[in-house]
Amino acid sequence: MDRGTVGSANRGRLQVEVRTEGRSEVVTPAGELDHHTADLLREPLENAVEQGRSRLVVDCSRLDFCDSTGLNVLLGARLKAEAAGGGVHLAGMQPVVARVFEITGAEAVFTVHATLEEALEA
Repeated sequence: MDRGTVGSANRGRLQVEVRTEGRSEVVTPAGELDHHTADLLREPLENAVEQGRSRLVVDCSRLDFCDSTGLNVLLGARLKAEAAGGGVHLAGMQPVVARVFEITGAEAVFTVHATLEEALEA
């Protein structure tokens, strides 16, 4: 099976919007974050840090699913952002996504906010 074809066929399951709001880079993934779509989120997070935007706010309100690969993308972004003097704030997690963070204990290493507005004010 051609891996490129599989990835491109499944990439439609995740869209990522990026915008700068104040001192934060707001990244909004919408859809399913998994092995096939993880790079669509990894790239803008890494680009933001490389461009000096180390306060990352991930608006999870439109994220329907997150597997261990997606979790690893967020953990990697957290390490890079913290190394650059910033951090990753997660906002508006749907219950199914929040459960992944709860089960794995990852919620303890992120700053989690109920809403995007709270994350931007923090």
